[in-house]
Amino acid sequence: MQYNIHGDNMPVVICSLDDGESMICEAGAMSWMTPNMEMETKSGGAGKLFGRVFSGETAFQNYYTARGGSGIIAFASCFPGDILAVEVTPEKPVIIQKRAFLACTTGVQMEVVFQKKLCTAIFGGEGFIMQKLSGRGTVFLEIDGSTINYSLKPGQQMLISTGHLAMMDESVTMDIQQVKGVKNVLFGGESLFNTVVTGPGTITLQTMPMTNLISAIIARLPGKSG
Repeated sequence: MQYNIHGDNMPVVICSLDDGESMICEAGAMSWMTPNMEMETKSGGAGKLFGRVFSGETAFQNYYTARGGSGIIAFASCFPGDILAVEVTPEKPVIIQKRAFLACTTGVQMEVVFQKKLCTAIFGGEGFIMQKLSGRGTVFLEIDGSTINYSLKPGQQMLISTGHLAMMDESVTMDIQQVKGVKNVLFGGESLFNTVVTGPGTITLQTMPMTNLISAIIARLPGKSG
């Protein structure tokens, strides 16, 4: 599989597949393709179907396979931002936010990851339910806004506002921390809790979570301003 990512704020990834090669994507993610791309819709079994629905993803995924020669299939972002290509290996699985997945090659396995700590589950926002990508292959992720990467050393931490964590290495641990100070909580305009990630490993942050942009638009609609 060969690919090219085009566009700026509304990108698209165009994948060129050899005969017999397949891609997996979310239902409705395909933007255009050549006529020889054969589609098959799968759930992956009852357990995976339940996990996907619970995580906010579509219940089914589409498999597209080139038949009778090479084919082209394109996946466009549904939100202003970036499309990030990630190479997954058995030695380096990654954890992503639950709505980041766009498409991947068939060698990648996906599973829902629930945060084990109760406080993180209750107050962690987007971090409560994430997805683990393992196996071997190429994954395309939808990033809200632009991306910033940090490589954390063992024990090194970063405090992140809810929704800005897009991806992290499996070696990175995550918890939540309450904002300190009554005035900070009441008048600071921030979330009550921040996400705390601890190295070692790499984290990928996104600059404009979808929820933030939606809130900014709603605040400026007629009748919403002071």
